[in-house]
Amino acid sequence: MQEFDNNKVPIKKLWQVIVASSVGTVIEWYDFYIFGSLSAIISLSFFPKEDPTAAFISTLAAFGAGFVARPFGGVLFGRLGDLIGRKYTFLLTLLLMGGSTFAIAFIPNYEKIGLVAPAVLLALRIIQGLALGGEYGGAATYVAEYAPDAERGKYTSYIQTTATLGFFVSILVILATQQLLGDAAFKDWGWRVPFALSGILVVVSYFIRRNMDESPLFSKLKVEGRLSENPLKEAFASKANRRLMLIAMFGAIVGQGVVWHTGQFYAQIFINKILQVDFITTNLIIAASLVVGTPLFVYFGSLSDRVGRKKIMLGGMALAALGYYPLFSWMSTIVAQEGTMVNGAIFLNWTGKLELAFICSLLVTFAAMAYGPIAAFLVELFPTKIRYTSLSIPYHFANGVFGGCAPFVATWLGAVTHSNFAGLFYPIALAALTVIVGAIYLPETKGRALSD
Repeated sequence: MQEFDNNKVPIKKLWQVIVASSVGTVIEWYDFYIFGSLSAIISLSFFPKEDPTAAFISTLAAFGAGFVARPFGGVLFGRLGDLIGRKYTFLLTLLLMGGSTFAIAFIPNYEKIGLVAPAVLLALRIIQGLALGGEYGGAATYVAEYAPDAERGKYTSYIQTTATLGFFVSILVILATQQLLGDAAFKDWGWRVPFALSGILVVVSYFIRRNMDESPLFSKLKVEGRLSENPLKEAFASKANRRLMLIAMFGAIVGQGVVWHTGQFYAQIFINKILQVDFITTNLIIAASLVVGTPLFVYFGSLSDRVGRKKIMLGGMALAALGYYPLFSWMSTIVAQEGTMVNGAIFLNWTGKLELAFICSLLVTFAAMAYGPIAAFLVELFPTKIRYTSLSIPYHFANGVFGGCAPFVATWLGAVTHSNFAGLFYPIALAALTVIVGAIYLPETKGRALSD
């Protein structure tokens, strides 16, 4: 087999790899986040309507269950990715994610089948989480193993945009569907349309990914007979590798997870459910902030190739920990001053909308700093033969348990304390803790060659 040099991959080939990986990952994130974006509406379809707050929190708990399932998906599919290859593993995760999302569109509501409805919803949500637990590690590893050492932050940061783009696409599809069907029909049955569309998107992505080549670094190990026979055992058997996974989790990923989910998804909940801004305005504000913020993931990923991963990631988390309370308080003041209550929802004037969009753009900027360089950092931290497994386990455990549950925990804290801002204690504390641990223990990986 001809020796592969990732520093000499033609730029055309590199972009083919990035596009094929990114398209599928955007769709998987779209699938994952339409559930969250529609949680306030679908809560009344799958849970008793007598207590809307309890129904909403129950739906967020089901949303959180998908995140809790992610570490198990990371274990399962990380092992498969190190045994049979990156390409085939994230083809499988794509089909699982798309199939479960498509199925949610056809679950009968609570009035028809009672508790079976939330039970089926929860089961499908767990399948989504398992699939996502295998997707990210595969996409990040696949792109990174093609990228040149000196520009790995730049090229892997395109994968980092996919979560935000998937969230953005979910918002656009939801708003378009609502406008076409009308508010009443959308709340009754139209919310199912964005879930059903997943079937089409997954088929398109499958055919794009099916023609991809396997990662050359993985293929090289396979030809040489040096693949890991038990990646999970090897990942944990080595004291040095266990230490790296723990450092990655508590010195980078926990903070990154809460900053990403608080700055985008919890901001949406805060504006719509807590401040009571109308549904359309809320989603337009979030969408505008994502348009502004998405290119910053690539900017900060590229910047990390020059100044280092550690400074940028920890800087974003520190800014979030310091800025969340004043920024969310500022949002509350804007809504109080610039909003008008009409039929149970607050409508903002243009000044209020622009101010909220500006604040949300700052929140996305913090997320871009924390998240943009992290794929390159994680790939550079672990050896090729157990990379998929070693990356996926801490990433999905920290993001699933700590980051993904941030909206649920924050909303629950606000509900039990009757405070609009009590929920911010959770992301602020975890972001600050991660900065401290990362500053002490996190290694700098910028420019490292990928080891076997």
